[in-house]
Amino acid sequence: MGAEAEQQQQLPPPSPQAGKADPPAVVGLQVSALIDHVARVDWSLLDRVPGDRGGSQQVSFEELDHILNEVNALILPSHDDPSPVRTMAGGSVANTVRGLSAGFGISTGIIGARGDDDQGILFVNNMSFSGVDLTRLRAKKGHTAQCACLVDASGNRTMRPCLSSAVKLQANEFTKEDFQGSKWLVVRYAQQNLAQIIEAIRVAKQEGLSVSLDLASFEMVRDYRSQLIALLETGNIDLCFANEDEAREIIGGGLTYDPEDALAFLSKHCKWAVVTLASKGCIAKHGKQVVHVPAIGESNAVDATGAGDLFASGFLYGLVKGLPLEECCKVGVCSGGSVVRALGGEVRPENWQWMYKQMHAGGLLLPELKN
Repeated sequence: MGAEAEQQQQLPPPSPQAGKADPPAVVGLQVSALIDHVARVDWSLLDRVPGDRGGSQQVSFEELDHILNEVNALILPSHDDPSPVRTMAGGSVANTVRGLSAGFGISTGIIGARGDDDQGILFVNNMSFSGVDLTRLRAKKGHTAQCACLVDASGNRTMRPCLSSAVKLQANEFTKEDFQGSKWLVVRYAQQNLAQIIEAIRVAKQEGLSVSLDLASFEMVRDYRSQLIALLETGNIDLCFANEDEAREIIGGGLTYDPEDALAFLSKHCKWAVVTLASKGCIAKHGKQVVHVPAIGESNAVDATGAGDLFASGFLYGLVKGLPLEECCKVGVCSGGSVVRALGGEVRPENWQWMYKQMHAGGLLLPELKN
């Protein structure tokens, strides 16, 4: 992989926008741009896919191709969704910054690389349409990463990303201009990108940014827990998001673990710590304050893809706007609830409207959106 990366020829960077645009308030690090293929499948396919159901495990290009061929034969019909397969820009960080831009009117950008293939163009078109600044996204010769997102009849998702041959941003390619003037850097934990993550955080901290870290998946936490703890112990992570499975792994707990123990552990290293609890909402801690906020909209859950990513969008919106901890969580459960109402990690317009109604009913600060 290293040799491949060195041989990738970089295309000219995107032309700067006319005039001097203000830096985005939030920038996301997505080392490799990613395209999601989101589909409903029945359980028989999931039984034939290697790895744990419900988790995320990397596959080869041939395995991805095989999975997508199987999906086309086993798509579950849906009365509520006219397009049971959706292809869109994906990845946790892309979902979060796209949600901040499209749904909350917060200026965002992506730092990373995309290939010069059709998937790279699709990523650019999708993110640009949502208002995300892509001047920090490098174009390189090669493939764009892809991921099969398999959703069962209960709305639970199993992820199989193909990253091995994808172009990626290297640790020596960051510049301080990537971060200057922004307030937050959004990062997803990934052992294979740890060098880039550490360097991006180093430069971001020099430029005065706060750093938000998502723990990615329970497999990533379980398999690379010591490296993750070392990253947390640097003191450079200001905000950490974990779902209940990741929280269990971070403290090495069994089936009877207490999420509040994981919250206490994370809060030792981060100013803000959040554990999302699916249908039970979330718990969060800032300083000595601990809050528990219930979920909303769970009865209409179609697909859990992006629920944590969009929760992060809402929570970060709250922090950018200076809202108190409980209100940040309430906005988060509204935005997390909006994305599970349809297939994929991108919120549809009608579900943004649903979210605004929930926020208004809860007395929460509504976004100032530009027409």
